[in-house]
Amino acid sequence: MQQAFNTYIDSHFSFLKGKKLLLAISGGLDSMVLWHLCREYFSQIGVAHCNFQLRGEASFTDEAFVIQTAKDLSTAYYTTKFETEDYAKSHGISIQMAARKLRYQWFHQLQLDHDYDYVITAHHLDDSLETFLINLSRGTGLNGLTGIPAHKNKVARPLLKFSREEIKSFANKNNILWREDQTNAETKYLRNKIRHDIVPQLKALNPNFMEAFTQTVAHLQDARSLVDTYLSQITKDIVSIKGDQIIISIDQLRQINNSKPFLYNYLTKFNFSDWTEIYHLLDAQSGKQIFSKTHRLLKDRNVLILSKKFEENSPIKSWYIEPYTTTIHIDSASFSINQQTTTLLHGQSWHENSGNIAYVDKNLLQYPLVVRKWEKGDYFYPLGLKGKKKISKFLKDEKLSLYEKEKIYLLCSQNDVVWVIGKRLDDRFKVTDSTSEIVIFKVS
Repeated sequence: MQQAFNTYIDSHFSFLKGKKLLLAISGGLDSMVLWHLCREYFSQIGVAHCNFQLRGEASFTDEAFVIQTAKDLSTAYYTTKFETEDYAKSHGISIQMAARKLRYQWFHQLQLDHDYDYVITAHHLDDSLETFLINLSRGTGLNGLTGIPAHKNKVARPLLKFSREEIKSFANKNNILWREDQTNAETKYLRNKIRHDIVPQLKALNPNFMEAFTQTVAHLQDARSLVDTYLSQITKDIVSIKGDQIIISIDQLRQINNSKPFLYNYLTKFNFSDWTEIYHLLDAQSGKQIFSKTHRLLKDRNVLILSKKFEENSPIKSWYIEPYTTTIHIDSASFSINQQTTTLLHGQSWHENSGNIAYVDKNLLQYPLVVRKWEKGDYFYPLGLKGKKKISKFLKDEKLSLYEKEKIYLLCSQNDVVWVIGKRLDDRFKVTDSTSEIVIFKVS
């Protein structure tokens, strides 16, 4: 197996040669074999062990075993302990997901602190098969059926070519010691149930099942590469970026043979899962929205607008401007307002108010001014129009999407709207021939 491992590195992981590598070592069979194989091939390695404190005394015995082995082999080692259960509860995720997040965050930090080029994990062929079956059981697309990636984001998995059986045989022949995790025998977790109850039956049906699985995954990966190439070509015609929004053209989407695969492949990475609703969104009324854990998709006329989920409960609701204030930063909306006061000289003219600039008669203002989001029932007297108008009606006439409406702020003097920021000044506060001092507000 050592020779096969070396050959696999030469052909598929040559980028690891001469690099400083951090091995993720649990103390179990797979990681201890990985350690042995890497020591024979690479010259710069260190090992990292996570104690998740989930198995009582066994967790600490595993840690001690890894530390002692590292000392015996004169290998740099790093260990840490996690309050995994507390982390899972506080973040509302499973124990398995918590452990995964914690360890990879720590590995990344070790890379930064100690200049490791790659993290090496001991995932092997059986792990890839189990992941395939888990994804298949839950419903997935091509990405979920292509197994565990061999390398991604500075993490490499050079054991993916080898089965658990090959790894165990190599360990026994080379007298490699390891720690047995007793929870691996339990079937209360889906992965273990697949490992002990389903995979053996598949192997019994076909003695060459693992070879067949490897070929199938290779074909699926080729298919995914082809799909990715096609999607990349058509995406530039369908998708555009506008600030922090992603705009998907429904008209362009309808011109391809089947819009569903495009939407699925494009939106999966934004954590969407309710595909039936998403497909129906194309024919829905404007204003219809669908949410994922992190994003929302909004139908607005002939486009879909993708954006990060809007946070309703912003801790700051208002910002105040005093006469001496020069700049305020509206953090949640990512813009600033600059205030400048100047004296209006006789006969001097000023530019008309534009979207990002407002000229206001200072004597009409009551400080402190307030910047806040618009609310239902707000109204103002739009510059250039007669009478008052509700902000909601004004924004509708401006043909703003729901997403754009949410980002509209008002500059107010007491209870009066001075400026619908970036859109229109209130006629009551405009500069006139009798104005002696003006305030210039600019958005940047």
